[in-house]
Amino acid sequence: MPSEPPAIPNAEVAFWTRAQNSVAGDYYDAFYPLADAAAGGKLMLVVADVAGKSVPAALLMATLQASLRTLASEGLPLTLLAIRLNRYACEHSLGGQRFTTAVLAEYEPATGKLAYVNAGHNSPIIRRANGQTERLESGGLPLGITLGATFVTSEVALQSGDTLVLFTDGVVEAFNSAGEEFSDARWLDLVRNLPALSASDSLQSLMKSVENFVGQTHQSDDITCLLLRCR
Repeated sequence: MPSEPPAIPNAEVAFWTRAQNSVAGDYYDAFYPLADAAAGGKLMLVVADVAGKSVPAALLMATLQASLRTLASEGLPLTLLAIRLNRYACEHSLGGQRFTTAVLAEYEPATGKLAYVNAGHNSPIIRRANGQTERLESGGLPLGITLGATFVTSEVALQSGDTLVLFTDGVVEAFNSAGEEFSDARWLDLVRNLPALSASDSLQSLMKSVENFVGQTHQSDDITCLLLRCR
């Protein structure tokens, strides 16, 4: 996991995770694979979730993280990157039982262009500066289901004041002591009503709402969120 957010011209990134055990199956990352923004590099953003719990899921996620870092350093296009990761995931998925959902994205600070591949993961949310929200619905199968899976790269433009929110299903499926689920609708409403804050403060505001909802109730899944805010 990244120890601190990387520097991004005219943008900032923040991340938050709550593991339900000493080892986690969620993964988030933000890094420059080839060159930093000053040299025209693109920022890689990743949020992923391995099906399953505890040590086996954490081990698979750790090896996927290492594979992703290696493949990204080769400068592969996102579609090919996803295909190569899927090949690795299929070799370790126990016949598709331990699959991985993921969003792999590249953000170009100089232009604001965001390219992304969604492998069976929760659809990211863009909260525009005017308060409107968009879901990045384009997606395909999770990694590790079948070697023949195809992955499509989609693009969207981010502008000043826009916020991108990537998250795992542990957020929307979090539950309280009454067994009530936090829900995607409640999460979307929170994102839509985000105040104009920094990335870190925006993320803290979102996750405080989730924490207040669940209280002391032990969750069955990890909760992870990554937020990119364009200044």
